Amino acid sequence: MIINIARRAHDHNWELDPITRSLLDTDFYKLLMLQFIWKHFPRTRATFAVQNRTTQVRLAEVIDLKELRDQLDHARRLRFHKSEMIWLAGNTFFGKRGMFESAFLEWLQNDFRLSDFELSITDGQIELRFEGLWTETTMWEIYALAIIDELKTRAALKPMTEFEIDVLYARAKSRLWDKMERLLGVPGLSLSDFGTRRRHSFLWQEYVVLAMRDVLGGSFSGSSNTYLAYKHDLEAMGTNAHELPMAVASLADTDEELKRAQYRLLELWQQTYQGELLILLPDTFGTTQFLRDAPDWVADWTGQRIDSKDPFIAGDEYIAWLKQRGRNPQRKRLIASDALDVDKILALHAYFGGALQNGARPEEFKSARDFADPQRWLPEPRIRFSSGWGTFLTNDFRNCNPQGNGNFNPVSLVCKLVAVDGRPAVKLSDNYSKAMGPDAEVARYRRVFGTEGQINVPVEA
Repeated sequence: MIINIARRAHDHNWELDPITRSLLDTDFYKLLMLQFIWKHFPRTRATFAVQNRTTQVRLAEVIDLKELRDQLDHARRLRFHKSEMIWLAGNTFFGKRGMFESAFLEWLQNDFRLSDFELSITDGQIELRFEGLWTETTMWEIYALAIIDELKTRAALKPMTEFEIDVLYARAKSRLWDKMERLLGVPGLSLSDFGTRRRHSFLWQEYVVLAMRDVLGGSFSGSSNTYLAYKHDLEAMGTNAHELPMAVASLADTDEELKRAQYRLLELWQQTYQGELLILLPDTFGTTQFLRDAPDWVADWTGQRIDSKDPFIAGDEYIAWLKQRGRNPQRKRLIASDALDVDKILALHAYFGGALQNGARPEEFKSARDFADPQRWLPEPRIRFSSGWGTFLTNDFRNCNPQGNGNFNPVSLVCKLVAVDGRPAVKLSDNYSKAMGPDAEVARYRRVFGTEGQINVPVEA
């Protein structure tokens, strides 16, 4: 657990130390989705593209393109190790053994390859695209984001002295401890590491995850990072992402098929997975319309993950919908995962994990002692709530740099599906400003799905 992060960072061998250490170094949901794609869409082609939504940071002027190309080439050469395949085949995930089919694992070890990539620069930004079979391109998402984020970190570390780096990490460690101290002892708390895609570095994510495990104990559910779960005997966390409904919608020929695509995806998913993997992600084209028009069987799914909507509003909306459909919300799961930090995690836990008493407000709950008073908080969960903690867990170096600049601040970097079999892919989101796709297609999707329940707020990291 005691790792000299500053010395490791200062002494990095930039040429030989790869950022992607294993093909397992990805979010667990990418492997679940890869098996789904392999099973249902083996010949479908897909294009992904990286986009920096923090446009004021000109990444192509920060990151050396040769280093980026070398790291991407290294990732393409990686293959799954035998020990990793044994772990995937024999481990229990979400209480189920044999999550991955033997034929899929055989394909994964013998035939899986990452596609080639196209790399260029436009107006100070990195242009990075991946095109090929969907099975060859989907896994690039997390590898590409982690590589770019860590190269940004390494570039900021290069001009610093070892003492300055030591101060940087001392401040970040102190901040991490302050966050964990506030979470320690909160009854019923459940949170997971969702921070791979925007991490400061692999070493820092590993440090943070082990610290969370050791300090928070049972309140720390696990990590979305499959390699860290494999390496440190943690629960691998994750279900599915927006990519899937976006792809199924892209393949629709009519407006009616387009509207139904979000439910057609669910039909296919539950042919492959059951139980805790039946988690809805309804905001791809707008949560309100999704719930309003969903077939009744959708309410039998295990829970919902909230991404782009205010989690307080989205959670209440889901609970009300469940009650309207005659389901008991206390038997369902609600996962929040967008731009979370300690204040919001505690407030959401108070709001959904217990019944607020005597006019108490969720934002008043700042640490474990605030949950100890039964006059303010009584542990009667409205729903099984948990938090997926991302950027501000694994990349919170804001104001930690002794040089006084913001070079370590996280950027909002995404790698999204942009085309399927030559057709444009679209994501609307519950946040109007997060819509992605060609303008004409976005307008068409908004006509088909509507914009009810959407808001327009700045995009956070």
